[in-house]
Amino acid sequence: MGYVVRYGRMRILGACHDASGAEHSRGRRVVVRSDRGVELGEVLCPLTDRAAKALEQREPGEILREADAADLQHEQTLPEQEKAAFATCREFISRRRLQMNLVDVEILFGRERIIFYYLAEKRVDFRELVRDLARALRTRIEMRQIGVRDEAKLLADYGDCGKPVCCNTHLSQMPPVSMKMAKIQKTTLDPSKISGRCGRLKCCLRYEYDAYREAEKTLPPNGARVETAKGRGRVVALDVLAGRLVVEFEDGRRIIIAAADVLSVEPRSRGPRRPDAETDDETDSDAGFDE
Repeated sequence: MGYVVRYGRMRILGACHDASGAEHSRGRRVVVRSDRGVELGEVLCPLTDRAAKALEQREPGEILREADAADLQHEQTLPEQEKAAFATCREFISRRRLQMNLVDVEILFGRERIIFYYLAEKRVDFRELVRDLARALRTRIEMRQIGVRDEAKLLADYGDCGKPVCCNTHLSQMPPVSMKMAKIQKTTLDPSKISGRCGRLKCCLRYEYDAYREAEKTLPPNGARVETAKGRGRVVALDVLAGRLVVEFEDGRRIIIAAADVLSVEPRSRGPRRPDAETDDETDSDAGFDE
Protein backbone atom coordinates (compact mmCIF):
# COMPACT_ATOMS: atom_id res chain seq x y z
CA MET A 1 0.00 0.00 0.00
CA GLY A 2 1.33 3.44 -0.91
CA TYR A 3 1.34 6.75 0.95
CA VAL A 4 2.49 10.31 0.40
CA VAL A 5 5.19 10.94 3.00
CA ARG A 6 6.90 14.24 3.84
CA TYR A 7 10.50 14.01 5.00
CA GLY A 8 13.79 15.90 5.14
CA ARG A 9 14.78 19.44 6.02
CA MET A 10 13.46 20.69 2.67
CA ARG A 11 10.08 19.02 3.34
CA ILE A 12 10.31 16.66 0.39
CA LEU A 13 7.12 14.92 -0.71
CA GLY A 14 7.61 11.36 -1.86
CA ALA A 15 5.68 8.21 -2.69
CA CYS A 16 6.46 5.46 -0.18
CA HIS A 17 5.14 1.91 -0.17
CA ASP A 18 4.73 -0.44 2.75
CA ALA A 19 5.45 -3.99 1.61
CA SER A 20 3.82 -5.38 4.77
CA GLY A 21 0.48 -3.89 3.80
CA ALA A 22 0.16 -2.07 7.15
CA GLU A 23 -2.17 0.94 7.22
CA HIS A 24 -0.93 4.33 8.42
CA SER A 25 -3.09 7.26 9.43
CA ARG A 26 -2.46 10.88 8.55
CA GLY A 27 0.21 12.50 10.74
CA ARG A 28 1.78 9.16 11.72
CA ARG A 29 5.58 9.30 12.02
CA VAL A 30 7.29 6.55 10.06
CA VAL A 31 10.81 5.43 9.25
CA VAL A 32 11.32 5.37 5.48
CA ARG A 33 14.11 4.48 3.08
CA SER A 34 14.24 7.21 0.43
CA ASP A 35 16.69 7.75 -2.42
CA ARG A 36 18.80 9.68 0.10
CA GLY A 37 18.86 7.05 2.87
CA VAL A 38 16.93 6.12 6.01
CA GLU A 39 14.82 9.05 7.24
CA LEU A 40 11.99 9.93 9.58
CA GLY A 41 8.89 11.10 7.78
CA GLU A 42 5.26 12.02 8.28
CA VAL A 43 2.38 10.33 6.49
CA LEU A 44 0.14 12.84 4.72
CA CYS A 45 -2.37 10.76 2.76
CA PRO A 46 -2.84 7.55 0.77
CA LEU A 47 -1.10 7.50 -2.62
CA THR A 48 -3.93 8.00 -5.10
CA ASP A 49 -3.42 8.46 -8.86
CA ARG A 50 -4.14 12.17 -8.48
CA ALA A 51 -1.61 12.52 -5.65
CA ALA A 52 1.02 10.59 -7.60
CA LYS A 53 0.74 12.99 -10.56
CA ALA A 54 1.32 15.99 -8.27
CA LEU A 55 4.50 14.58 -6.73
CA GLU A 56 8.02 15.33 -7.87
CA GLN A 57 9.61 12.72 -10.09
CA ARG A 58 11.59 10.97 -7.38
CA GLU A 59 12.53 7.33 -6.89
CA PRO A 60 9.76 5.67 -4.82
CA GLY A 61 10.62 5.09 -1.18
CA GLU A 62 9.79 2.33 1.26
CA ILE A 63 8.10 2.55 4.65
CA LEU A 64 10.17 0.38 6.95
CA ARG A 65 8.08 0.72 10.11
CA GLU A 66 6.18 3.13 12.30
CA ALA A 67 8.48 5.26 14.41
CA ASP A 68 8.69 4.06 17.99
CA ALA A 69 9.89 5.78 21.17
CA ALA A 70 13.52 4.85 20.48
CA ASP A 71 13.35 6.39 16.99
CA LEU A 72 11.87 9.63 18.30
CA GLN A 73 14.47 9.76 21.04
CA HIS A 74 17.24 9.31 18.46
CA GLU A 75 15.72 12.16 16.44
CA GLN A 76 16.16 14.44 19.46
CA THR A 77 19.93 13.86 19.37
CA LEU A 78 20.34 15.04 15.77
CA PRO A 79 20.20 18.85 16.39
CA GLU A 80 23.29 18.72 18.63
CA GLN A 81 25.13 16.63 16.07
CA GLU A 82 24.11 19.05 13.31
CA LYS A 83 25.30 22.00 15.38
CA ALA A 84 28.72 20.37 15.77
CA ALA A 85 28.88 19.49 12.06
CA PHE A 86 27.94 23.07 11.14
CA ALA A 87 30.79 24.45 13.26
CA THR A 88 33.24 21.95 11.75
CA CYS A 89 32.23 22.84 8.19
CA ARG A 90 32.42 26.58 8.85
CA GLU A 91 35.92 26.15 10.27
CA PHE A 92 37.08 24.30 7.14
CA ILE A 93 35.44 26.92 4.89
CA SER A 94 37.31 29.67 6.71
CA ARG A 95 40.58 27.75 6.62
CA ARG A 96 40.35 27.24 2.86
CA ARG A 97 38.96 30.75 2.29
CA LEU A 98 36.06 29.59 0.17
CA GLN A 99 33.58 32.19 -1.09
CA MET A 100 30.45 30.52 0.26
CA ASN A 101 27.98 31.17 3.05
CA LEU A 102 26.97 28.08 5.01
CA VAL A 103 23.23 28.18 5.73
CA ASP A 104 22.22 24.91 7.35
CA VAL A 105 23.15 21.27 7.81
CA GLU A 106 21.00 18.13 7.75
CA ILE A 107 22.04 14.77 9.15
CA LEU A 108 19.89 11.94 7.87
CA PHE A 109 18.24 9.76 10.48
CA GLY A 110 20.30 6.76 9.42
CA ARG A 111 23.43 8.92 9.09
CA GLU A 112 24.12 7.63 5.57
CA ARG A 113 25.01 11.17 4.60
CA ILE A 114 25.25 14.74 5.88
CA ILE A 115 23.92 17.50 3.64
CA PHE A 116 25.34 21.02 3.86
CA TYR A 117 23.25 23.83 2.36
CA TYR A 118 25.11 26.95 1.26
CA LEU A 119 24.77 30.20 -0.67
CA ALA A 120 27.37 31.36 -3.19
CA GLU A 121 27.45 34.03 -5.87
CA LYS A 122 29.84 32.04 -8.04
CA ARG A 123 30.69 28.41 -8.58
CA VAL A 124 32.74 27.00 -5.71
CA ASP A 125 35.30 24.21 -5.97
CA PHE A 126 34.57 22.39 -2.74
CA ARG A 127 36.26 19.07 -3.53
CA GLU A 128 38.94 19.53 -0.88
CA LEU A 129 36.29 20.73 1.60
CA VAL A 130 34.32 17.51 1.04
CA ARG A 131 37.44 15.45 1.71
CA ASP A 132 38.08 17.37 4.92
CA LEU A 133 34.51 16.83 6.09
CA ALA A 134 34.46 13.14 5.15
CA ARG A 135 37.62 12.53 7.19
CA ALA A 136 36.31 14.50 10.17
CA LEU A 137 32.70 13.24 10.19
CA ARG A 138 33.27 9.75 8.74
CA THR A 139 30.23 9.64 6.49
CA ARG A 140 29.14 10.61 3.00
CA ILE A 141 29.08 14.39 2.43
CA GLU A 142 26.75 16.26 0.09
CA MET A 143 27.13 19.98 -0.65
CA ARG A 144 23.98 21.60 -2.00
CA GLN A 145 23.88 25.15 -3.31
CA ILE A 146 20.56 26.89 -2.72
CA GLY A 147 18.93 30.25 -3.48
CA VAL A 148 17.54 32.85 -1.11
CA ARG A 149 14.02 31.39 -1.35
CA ASP A 150 15.36 28.03 -0.19
CA GLU A 151 17.25 29.79 2.59
CA ALA A 152 13.96 31.21 3.85
CA LYS A 153 12.41 27.75 3.59
CA LEU A 154 15.13 26.43 5.89
CA LEU A 155 15.42 29.28 8.38
CA ALA A 156 12.37 31.57 8.29
CA ASP A 157 9.65 31.32 10.89
CA TYR A 158 6.75 33.78 10.57
CA GLY A 159 5.66 36.13 7.80
CA ASP A 160 4.14 39.61 7.97
CA CYS A 161 0.69 37.99 8.21
CA GLY A 162 1.61 36.51 11.59
CA LYS A 163 1.45 32.93 10.35
CA PRO A 164 4.30 30.49 9.63
CA VAL A 165 5.84 31.22 6.23
CA CYS A 166 4.20 29.31 3.38
CA CYS A 167 7.49 27.94 2.05
CA ASN A 168 8.07 26.18 5.37
CA THR A 169 4.55 24.78 5.73
CA HIS A 170 2.55 23.73 2.66
CA LEU A 171 4.52 24.87 -0.40
CA SER A 172 6.62 22.13 -1.96
CA GLN A 173 7.65 24.26 -4.96
CA MET A 174 8.26 27.99 -5.23
CA PRO A 175 5.79 29.50 -7.73
CA PRO A 176 6.93 32.25 -10.13
CA VAL A 177 5.71 35.67 -8.95
CA SER A 178 5.64 38.90 -10.96
CA MET A 179 4.96 42.56 -10.29
CA LYS A 180 1.90 42.30 -12.53
CA MET A 181 0.30 40.07 -9.91
CA ALA A 182 0.64 42.85 -7.35
CA LYS A 183 -0.67 45.49 -9.77
CA ILE A 184 -3.84 43.64 -10.78
CA GLN A 185 -4.68 43.08 -7.10
CA LYS A 186 -4.19 46.79 -6.36
CA THR A 187 -1.45 45.95 -3.88
CA THR A 188 1.11 48.54 -2.92
CA LEU A 189 4.13 48.38 -5.22
CA ASP A 190 6.54 49.28 -2.44
CA PRO A 191 9.06 46.39 -2.58
CA SER A 192 9.59 46.52 1.17
CA LYS A 193 5.89 45.75 1.76
CA ILE A 194 5.37 43.01 -0.82
CA SER A 195 8.63 41.17 -0.18
CA GLY A 196 8.78 38.02 1.89
CA ARG A 197 11.43 36.89 4.36
CA CYS A 198 13.59 35.84 1.41
CA GLY A 199 13.64 39.41 0.03
CA ARG A 200 11.68 38.37 -3.07
CA LEU A 201 8.05 38.94 -4.00
CA LYS A 202 5.69 37.15 -1.63
CA CYS A 203 4.45 33.78 -2.85
CA CYS A 204 0.92 34.63 -1.68
CA LEU A 205 0.62 37.21 -4.48
CA ARG A 206 0.07 34.26 -6.80
CA TYR A 207 -2.71 32.58 -4.81
CA GLU A 208 -5.59 34.75 -6.07
CA TYR A 209 -3.99 35.91 -9.31
CA ASP A 210 -5.81 33.43 -11.56
CA ALA A 211 -9.17 34.47 -10.09
CA TYR A 212 -8.34 38.13 -10.75
CA ARG A 213 -7.37 37.33 -14.34
CA GLU A 214 -10.64 35.51 -14.97
CA ALA A 215 -12.63 38.39 -13.45
CA GLU A 216 -10.63 40.92 -15.46
CA LYS A 217 -11.65 39.23 -18.73
CA THR A 218 -15.28 40.23 -18.08
CA LEU A 219 -14.37 43.94 -17.95
CA PRO A 220 -13.39 46.39 -20.70
CA PRO A 221 -9.61 46.91 -20.63
CA ASN A 222 -7.95 50.09 -19.48
CA GLY A 223 -7.98 52.69 -22.24
CA ALA A 224 -11.02 51.21 -24.01
CA ARG A 225 -13.66 53.57 -25.39
CA VAL A 226 -17.09 52.70 -24.00
CA GLU A 227 -20.64 53.84 -24.55
CA THR A 228 -22.76 54.22 -21.41
CA ALA A 229 -26.17 55.63 -20.54
CA LYS A 230 -24.32 58.73 -19.30
CA GLY A 231 -22.36 59.25 -22.49
CA ARG A 232 -19.22 58.16 -24.27
CA GLY A 233 -15.94 57.91 -22.42
CA ARG A 234 -12.67 56.10 -21.82
CA VAL A 235 -11.89 53.53 -19.13
CA VAL A 236 -9.10 54.84 -16.91
CA ALA A 237 -9.20 52.37 -13.98
CA LEU A 238 -10.68 49.02 -12.98
CA ASP A 239 -11.93 47.55 -9.71
CA VAL A 240 -11.74 43.91 -10.75
CA LEU A 241 -13.39 42.21 -7.77
CA ALA A 242 -16.21 44.74 -7.49
CA GLY A 243 -16.79 44.70 -11.26
CA ARG A 244 -16.64 48.49 -11.51
CA LEU A 245 -14.92 50.95 -13.86
CA VAL A 246 -13.71 54.51 -13.63
CA VAL A 247 -14.77 56.19 -16.86
CA GLU A 248 -13.53 59.59 -18.02
CA PHE A 249 -16.11 61.28 -20.23
CA GLU A 250 -15.44 63.70 -23.04
CA ASP A 251 -16.33 66.67 -20.85
CA GLY A 252 -13.62 65.71 -18.32
CA ARG A 253 -15.89 64.08 -15.72
CA ARG A 254 -14.74 60.87 -14.06
CA ILE A 255 -17.49 58.59 -12.77
CA ILE A 256 -17.46 55.11 -11.23
CA ILE A 257 -19.92 52.82 -12.96
CA ALA A 258 -20.77 49.13 -12.85
CA ALA A 259 -19.58 46.96 -15.71
CA ALA A 260 -23.21 46.13 -16.42
CA ASP A 261 -23.85 49.81 -17.25
CA VAL A 262 -21.54 49.65 -20.28
CA LEU A 263 -23.68 49.52 -23.42
CA SER A 264 -20.90 48.85 -25.91
CA VAL A 265 -17.12 48.74 -26.16
CA GLU A 266 -15.24 50.11 -29.16
CA PRO A 267 -12.47 47.80 -30.37
CA ARG A 268 -9.05 49.31 -29.77
CA SER A 269 -6.59 49.67 -32.61
CA ARG A 270 -3.41 47.76 -31.80
CA GLY A 271 -0.43 49.99 -32.37
CA PRO A 272 3.22 48.96 -32.12
CA ARG A 273 4.13 47.47 -28.75
CA ARG A 274 6.34 49.62 -26.54
CA PRO A 275 9.73 48.08 -25.76
CA ASP A 276 9.11 48.64 -22.04
CA ALA A 277 5.60 47.14 -22.02
CA GLU A 278 4.98 44.71 -19.21
CA THR A 279 4.36 41.03 -19.85
CA ASP A 280 3.35 38.11 -17.70
CA ASP A 281 6.93 36.86 -17.90
CA GLU A 282 8.27 39.68 -15.74
CA THR A 283 8.94 37.58 -12.70
CA ASP A 284 11.20 38.40 -9.82
CA SER A 285 14.46 36.53 -9.55
CA ASP A 286 17.41 36.16 -7.22
CA ALA A 287 18.81 39.32 -8.79
CA GLY A 288 16.21 41.36 -6.92
CA PHE A 289 13.75 44.01 -8.10
CA ASP A 290 14.29 45.84 -11.33
CA GLU A 291 11.99 48.65 -10.25
